[in-house]
Amino acid sequence: MSVELHTLSNGFRIVTESMPGLKSAALGIWVMAGGRHERPEQNGIAHFLEHMAFKGTSQRSALQIAEAIEDVGGYINAYTSREMTAYYARVLEADVPLALDVISDIVLNPVFDLNEIEVERGVILQEIGQVLDTPDDIVFDWLQEAAYPEQALGRSILGPAERVRAFSRDDLSGFVGEHYAPDQMILSAAGAVDHDEIVRMAEALFGGLKPAGHLEPTGASFAGGEKRMIKPLEQAHFTLAFESPGYRDPSIYAAQIYASALGGGMSSRLFQEVREKRGLCYSIFAQAGAYADTGMVTLYAGTSGSQVADLAELTVDEMIRAAGDITPAEVGRARAQMKAGLLMGLESPSSRAERLARNIAIWGRVPELDETIARIDAVTTGDVKAFGEGLITSGRAAMALYGPVEDAPRLEAIKEKIAA
Repeated sequence: MSVELHTLSNGFRIVTESMPGLKSAALGIWVMAGGRHERPEQNGIAHFLEHMAFKGTSQRSALQIAEAIEDVGGYINAYTSREMTAYYARVLEADVPLALDVISDIVLNPVFDLNEIEVERGVILQEIGQVLDTPDDIVFDWLQEAAYPEQALGRSILGPAERVRAFSRDDLSGFVGEHYAPDQMILSAAGAVDHDEIVRMAEALFGGLKPAGHLEPTGASFAGGEKRMIKPLEQAHFTLAFESPGYRDPSIYAAQIYASALGGGMSSRLFQEVREKRGLCYSIFAQAGAYADTGMVTLYAGTSGSQVADLAELTVDEMIRAAGDITPAEVGRARAQMKAGLLMGLESPSSRAERLARNIAIWGRVPELDETIARIDAVTTGDVKAFGEGLITSGRAAMALYGPVEDAPRLEAIKEKIAA
C-alpha cells in the first residue's frame, strides 16, 4: 500500500495513496467539525456552512465553482456528518491541481453573500421538510435524540427549522473561525496522484494558516429513552438501539460481526426469520455505528400497524438468541462480508480517499490492510457471544417509532423481556 503522510508545521495533514494504472483521482478536505461540535444555538450550522461553501468565494462565483470542475468532466460535492464535514472532487489526473485549488478556495474563501444565504436558507428548509416527509429517514434522527438526549450527538445534523431561519452571516463566519483551522483539517487524495506535488500545493495554500490547538467536542453519554410519533401512515417504522463501543475500542469488530450476523444481509437471522419465514416486513436490518467515544447497534424494520407488536417481539427474541447460540459458520460469514466490503471498496479512489481521511482522524495513521483484516479474523465466536450478551444485559437502550404504532410495546417492556 503506497500511503504517504505529511504534516505541515501548522498541523495541516496531507495523506495520499497512489493507485497505479488509474487515470483519475479523488481528493478532498475533511474538516473535524460536524454536528457534535455545535453548541445548542448553533445546531444545524455545520450543514448550513457546507451548503454555503458552493455559493461563491472571493475568487469564484457559485456558477464558476461548478463550471471549473464540470468543464473538465469531474464532479464536486460535500457532506456533513456528526463528527466531520467533507468537501471532495473526482477528476482526471491532469486536473488534480485544479480540483485542489477549487476545494481549497471554497473552504478558505467563502464570501457568505447575504442574498445567497437567503437562497440557501430556503433550500435547507426544503431539505428539512423532505426529511420530515420521509419516515424511514426522520425515525433515525429521533432514535439518535432518544439515545443521546440533550446532547450535541443527539441533535439533528440539519438542525431545527427555527434555528436555520435565524442563522446570520456572523454565525457562519464565527463557526469557521472556531473550527476551520489547519490542525483541524485533513487533505486526502487517492488514485493518479503525486504525493510530493500535492504537498507542495498544500504548503502554498494552507501553510500560512494559524493552528487553533486541539479541539475536543463534549463527551457523549448514551442515556436511552423512547420517542413515539403516531401517524396514519401505510407502515409502522420501528427502530431499536443499544449502546456499543466507539471506533477506537478493540471490541468494535465484535460489534460489527454481531450486527452483520443478526441483520446484515439476506442470510442474516432477522432477514430469514422475520421477512422470509414470517413475512412481517419488506425491509429489516441491523448495523453497528461508531463515534469517537460511543456507538450504537441499531435495528430497523418497517411493517404494518397490526404486525408491529409481533415484529418487535420477534426481533428482540432473535437478539437474545443470537447472543446465546450464534454459530462459527455465521461468524465466518460475517467476517467474510466485512473483509469483502473493505477490499471491494478499495477499488474506488473515492472510497480510498475517504478511508485515508477517516483513519488519520481516528488513529493519526493509516493501518495496513493486513492489520485490519487480522483484527477482523481474530474475533472468535465466543467474542461475538460475549458482546451480544453484554449488549442486551446493559440496560441501556433507545427506541423510536413512527406511524400506526399504537400497539407497539413500550421500551420498558422490551427491556424487561431482555432482562428476564
